Amino acid sequence: MWGAISLGTLALAQEPDKGPAPAAPGPAAKTPPDAPKEPAPPPSVTVIRAADARGILGRDVRSTAGENMGRIVDVIVDRSGTVRAAVIDFGGFLGVGSRKIVVDWSALHFGQVTNKKESITLELNLEQVKAAPEYKEDTQIVVLGASGSLQPLQFDH
Repeated sequence: MWGAISLGTLALAQEPDKGPAPAAPGPAAKTPPDAPKEPAPPPSVTVIRAADARGILGRDVRSTAGENMGRIVDVIVDRSGTVRAAVIDFGGFLGVGSRKIVVDWSALHFGQVTNKKESITLELNLEQVKAAPEYKEDTQIVVLGASGSLQPLQFDH
């Protein structure tokens, strides 16, 4: 009998310690990657000469008759990222009494946009801009277009 107990003890001593039973993998469990990941390809690069482009925020906007229409303070894009309109801070003096209006992007002409001293031209007159509804964030946007052909955006929800 001592022989059987000794053999059983010897057999247990030769088995490696398995420790507690492995737990089921949970959200904190890390699994080794199946294969090494390849590095991401480098991004594409476009070089634009400084003489060929400029930012437009803060740029003056004038009518075709040379009337001061304000300055561009924001650009509005639709869900696809297409530029649809510009927000113009119109009227007032030194920011007092001004209001924001939205004009159709196609009503703007950029001409000499690379010259910081040049203004952007708007195909609307002063009376049309004065009559435009005020733009307020988080409300329906009314876009003033020069041709009157602007259609509202329709999105499926």
